[in-house]
Amino acid sequence: MPSPPHDTLVKLFAHRPQLAVEILRDFLGVDLPATPLIRRETSTFNTRPSDDIEADLVLVLGPPQSPVHAIIVEIQQDKTKNPRQFARYAAALWLMLGCDVSVLVVCPDRRVAEDYAQPIESGLTGYRLRPWVLGPDDIPAITDPQEAAAHPDLAAMSVMVHGRDPKVVEAFATALADVTDEHAPDYYEYAYSMSTPAIRCLLEEIMKSASTKWPVYSPFAREHYGRGKADGKAEGKAEGKAEGKAEGKAEGRTEGKAEEAGRSVLLVLAARGFNVPDEVSTRIVTCTDLAQLETWLARAATAQTLQGLFDEAG
Repeated sequence: MPSPPHDTLVKLFAHRPQLAVEILRDFLGVDLPATPLIRRETSTFNTRPSDDIEADLVLVLGPPQSPVHAIIVEIQQDKTKNPRQFARYAAALWLMLGCDVSVLVVCPDRRVAEDYAQPIESGLTGYRLRPWVLGPDDIPAITDPQEAAAHPDLAAMSVMVHGRDPKVVEAFATALADVTDEHAPDYYEYAYSMSTPAIRCLLEEIMKSASTKWPVYSPFAREHYGRGKADGKAEGKAEGKAEGKAEGKAEGRTEGKAEEAGRSVLLVLAARGFNVPDEVSTRIVTCTDLAQLETWLARAATAQTLQGLFDEAG
């Protein structure tokens, strides 16, 4: 079942189809036809008399009457999909359009990328598909704000993969703070949605201090800082009133401090290079015991292992 990071990556490529062309041509060395024309195509391939098969995204280069190349973009976070499905996609699209087809598989996980990078034996004599795989090692760590501003989509992916490096997040934050493009907030949402909880915390902290005028759009900022879009402000006020009536001002202040402390714990762990599993992040951010969180925060600065953070912590 598609996850939020999966759907966000699909949106990222759909937002600017040229990104798929640039990745194939500039990162993976694919010789693509030179044409400024690129469009989205239906991603459902009908196979008679069986059922429909559907790719994540299909892009077509060239004029509609005579396409010169097609690109199938697939997002794979695990190894559940049979690689032969990619061969089916490519064959079906080739039959539909009559042009060459490249299959681009984007894998945020290194082991998944290695698995899907293998040539695919379709089972049909003579038909062997080689997918083009973009793994985490192929996504550059963008630490130059100017480069991040020139390629905000790649910068968002860089945050997803390399966001534990504060320089990557700082470059991304600086670039977006200086960009007047109305789509700039979209790239922040992409980066936030695709990242792990630890990277999200670092992203929140750096974006918050990047510029006093920069509107932060993450769910946390919409709720706590009131610096988001108009609907975020309205939603935050409504939720704040409801929570105030139900829990009281004192309890709200305590919860706010606990949440801030939890985020600080994750931020310190991320800065020290710890790879924090989701279950550990969840345990920290859902804890409401302020004293407990302060203990974890102190230990986060010196703990040699994640287990050391919780030893004798109760």
